[in-house]
Amino acid sequence: MKSLVTSSIVAAVLAAGAGPTHAQGLGPNSKGPIDITADELEVQNKVCISTWKGKAEALQGEARLRADLIRAHFETKAGSGGATGTGSCGDLIKMDAEGNVYYVTSKNQRVRGDVGVYDAQNETVTLTGDVVAVQDQNVLRGTRMVFNTKTGEGRMVGSATGPNAKSRPRGVFYPSKKSESAAK
Repeated sequence: MKSLVTSSIVAAVLAAGAGPTHAQGLGPNSKGPIDITADELEVQNKVCISTWKGKAEALQGEARLRADLIRAHFETKAGSGGATGTGSCGDLIKMDAEGNVYYVTSKNQRVRGDVGVYDAQNETVTLTGDVVAVQDQNVLRGTRMVFNTKTGEGRMVGSATGPNAKSRPRGVFYPSKKSESAAK
């Protein structure tokens, strides 16, 4: 049975800044607020953290971060806390994503991993674990990918080095159909 949301909980969520927030871009050319949704929300006002559980999804423009759990960390403003135990929270610092993590920047570009971190200040998304990046038919695998949300550039690394190591980054790239028809 789902719990009922009372007006005091709604007030706590708004005080923690857990609703949509203006931040740096979650993806290239993303502007506007980040909209977060999930099956369940828990807010910790004193530390300015909101935890979104169950099919959690953060959206901004075409960019999307989806996971079983997303934990949003906000700035704690000076003088927050007090006798009521509610904090005064500021801008989004980062979002941690756990379990079935997907990061999508457009209709044809997506990355999945086991754990993800969106760092708003450095404008990066880092995915770790079994990381698979897909663009159209092209596939890139590794154990850690860092994607710059401002420039759209990424870096994939593996957990091993050397020509016979199994955990090195690996890519399979298909030529575009335009190149094939031009060659004929």
